[in-house]
Amino acid sequence: MKFTLLDHQERALDLLRHSLATGHKRPMIQSPTGSGKTVIGSAIVEGALRKGNPVLFTVPFLSLVDQTVERFAEQGIHSVGVMQGYHPATDATQPVQVASIQTLMRRKLPRAGIVLVDEAHRWFDFYGTWMKMPEWQNVPFVGLSATPWTKGLGKHYDDLLIPTTTKALISQGFLSPFKVFAPAHPDLTNVRDVAGDYHEGQLSEAMSQPVLIADTVATWLRLGEDRPTLCFAVDRAHARKLADQFEAAGVPTGYVDMDTPPEERVQIGERLKHGQIKVVCNVFTLTTGVDWDVRCIILARPTKSETLFTQIIGRGLRTAPGKADCLILDHSDTTLRLGFVDDIHHDHLDTGARNKSKATTKERDAPLPKECSACSRLKPAGVRKCPSCGFEPERQSQIEELQGELIALKGKRKNNREATHEEKQQFYSMLVWLRQERGYAPGYVSHKFKDRFGVWPRSMIDRAIEPDAVFLNWVKSKQIAWAKRNKKQEAAHAA
Repeated sequence: MKFTLLDHQERALDLLRHSLATGHKRPMIQSPTGSGKTVIGSAIVEGALRKGNPVLFTVPFLSLVDQTVERFAEQGIHSVGVMQGYHPATDATQPVQVASIQTLMRRKLPRAGIVLVDEAHRWFDFYGTWMKMPEWQNVPFVGLSATPWTKGLGKHYDDLLIPTTTKALISQGFLSPFKVFAPAHPDLTNVRDVAGDYHEGQLSEAMSQPVLIADTVATWLRLGEDRPTLCFAVDRAHARKLADQFEAAGVPTGYVDMDTPPEERVQIGERLKHGQIKVVCNVFTLTTGVDWDVRCIILARPTKSETLFTQIIGRGLRTAPGKADCLILDHSDTTLRLGFVDDIHHDHLDTGARNKSKATTKERDAPLPKECSACSRLKPAGVRKCPSCGFEPERQSQIEELQGELIALKGKRKNNREATHEEKQQFYSMLVWLRQERGYAPGYVSHKFKDRFGVWPRSMIDRAIEPDAVFLNWVKSKQIAWAKRNKKQEAAHAA
């Protein structure tokens, strides 16, 4: 072996050996972005070659073929052939064959003693067909992914192996710490869902509002510290607008989409590395297979997908000399909606069942982060003092006692300050929790919110947090008021 394995990489191999030894044929290795999945894959390949087993390594995109060959060469594995058109490395006699899944769909499958499926969360129906072919049923298929959470993946893979987690690798220094700011809160009220995520056309329109585009650039100029930055946009039109706005502000900017040639993409990466450009705006293309030195992520693409969110943020978590942390500028509310990326974790594959069991959901429901009202830094729930600006909000009662009756201040503090978006979201989330806990009707949350602030809720994130004493006092005051009114009415009727 020409490379040294870290503890979590050794653990991945031990878990795989045990899985195969106990009869599993379709194990899935879940290992975070930046954990060295290439090294793990190379070790698996080397072990197979020592036993005389040919290897077939598949990737979901053509652009990853050459990168895979290069990575194998860096690990000392040179007996590699490529299945791809007129590729110069085409050599069917080599014991390791690398191919995209698209190529394999159109070709006769080569003989292999083991199949490695890279970025295995990218599911293609052909994988399912292939795995069921009689001549392949006893051949191990080993999935490699940082986010193997695709719905129904558990129908095809039979053992999830978790050698480590993002949180563990950050604490051990193998991945970079990160800090998140949420400087904008887009209005996605009129954006509908399609297949579990936002409708792309409507989302692009919502995120392309001039004020949001301008705010994205202004925030980077204020907080970005000239860090090498990847900006993730909704679609090409949105990415172009962002790139144009950065250029207009004097920030050298690159642009990448699915049609960007591989050699041009490499050049853009080199220019980012050497500081010739500061920001690269992209659409979906830099979420996998990118190991650039990225120190800032701009998330201008809201998503409900934990997989997409984790893959995006993962681009900035690789360590590098002189890198203290990764700065995440979240203009999408995704972190507020899904939580910090190192709190997202699953310990079972999704079988696609309609009614999911507890085992298929998050390992633990970590409380969602809260926004500092002074600087927009997101901080863990329960942390009062902002780690960036030091602001610590004072607890202020939102209840006044008037003539012996507790009443709510209608949308304003005692000092007549309008309630902030953060305060409204917190109140809304407590209502959600109370409705779920007590089984109230769905309309309870909206009506109580309007009762409290005088307006119907808009742009609120539908998440639940446990109520604090101030909130419960307000609820109690409304119940007391209702009881008194009811008592008076009964007395009036009795008279």
